[in-house]
Amino acid sequence: MSEYVRIDPARRSEAISMARVICIMGIVYVHAWTGLTGPEFEALRGSAQDIMRWVMMDVFGRSAVPLLGLVSGWLVAGSSRVRNWGSHVARKARTILLPMVLWNVLALILICGSGKLFNLQVPWPPSLSWVFQEVFILTRPPDMNVQMPFLRDLFLCMVLAPMLVRWPGWALACVLALTGVCHIFDLGAPIILRVSILFFFTLGILVRRSNLADRITQWPLILAALPFLIVMPIQLCLTLTRDWDMATPEARELDLAVRIAAALAYWRVAWALTFSPLRQTFLKIEPYMFFYFCAHLILMWLGGPLLGKVFGKLGSPLYPIYFLTQPFMVLAVIMPIGMALTRYWPSAADLLSGGRLTGEPRRKTIPAWPEGA
Repeated sequence: MSEYVRIDPARRSEAISMARVICIMGIVYVHAWTGLTGPEFEALRGSAQDIMRWVMMDVFGRSAVPLLGLVSGWLVAGSSRVRNWGSHVARKARTILLPMVLWNVLALILICGSGKLFNLQVPWPPSLSWVFQEVFILTRPPDMNVQMPFLRDLFLCMVLAPMLVRWPGWALACVLALTGVCHIFDLGAPIILRVSILFFFTLGILVRRSNLADRITQWPLILAALPFLIVMPIQLCLTLTRDWDMATPEARELDLAVRIAAALAYWRVAWALTFSPLRQTFLKIEPYMFFYFCAHLILMWLGGPLLGKVFGKLGSPLYPIYFLTQPFMVLAVIMPIGMALTRYWPSAADLLSGGRLTGEPRRKTIPAWPEGA
């Protein structure tokens, strides 16, 4: 049995903040504006810009997301408040579910309204049931705020959390095995849309019990990153191969391996960043990350076509500059909006951020979201 490792709790909290910034800003590459239709995408497949896009999407987008679910499970496993099911679920409805619904309503109003006013190519509500699904995400992912199933499924994980934290390790291992199989064979919908979120949430509980997160901080960075550096190029090569079907069980099995390796690598990178000159910058940005996560798709829908007129679509000479800087462009808009709402309309900031922008004063060097959020 390895010796129990203890690290500075303040530094660990900072690493969690670093991880949130990396993961959430990286998601923008998955949703970045390209200006192309399906046939146009296919025509550019294999081009230098297409390869650049896939690399950034997989390395900094899809691969970083699992760590968010794992961190949520890790935080829940250490919370004493989770054992009171009623108050715990009510709190998570306030900090996760309500902001999701409000941002989905905003997306409908802003995106559909702007599309109507300015003749933009955006979805238009075909029926009341479509609107209902877009707002509440009951049985399918939304067409506009496509990142929001993460919050939907995370809330379901929080509903299960009071039970999961009481279960023995062998029972949680069974949950991991079941959710892993469901991910590989694309099962779970419509109850849980992305079963990998429950997989990593449960893994986070086990990681806390085993002290694995603290142990990993003691590993050499290259050792923690090595599995990711091995499996990610394999997935990228296969993804960019025309005859590789990404929906097959084999592809999803590889995808799960990549996600596990990515969570390990990004946690160790986040820990390293707590000792870097970027530390204070990340800590200043982190409080706005939940707001950023919820709002970035609206900015993609509305701002993407406008800036696209300047930089061009995917395949244009200036597009790589636009693509690579989109997460930072979103940040340049989100932070001032968040600051303004916090100062001039704190009730709105409180609702839209789930209390993350207007909660109790944060310690300067230990920013943290509400437990498990």
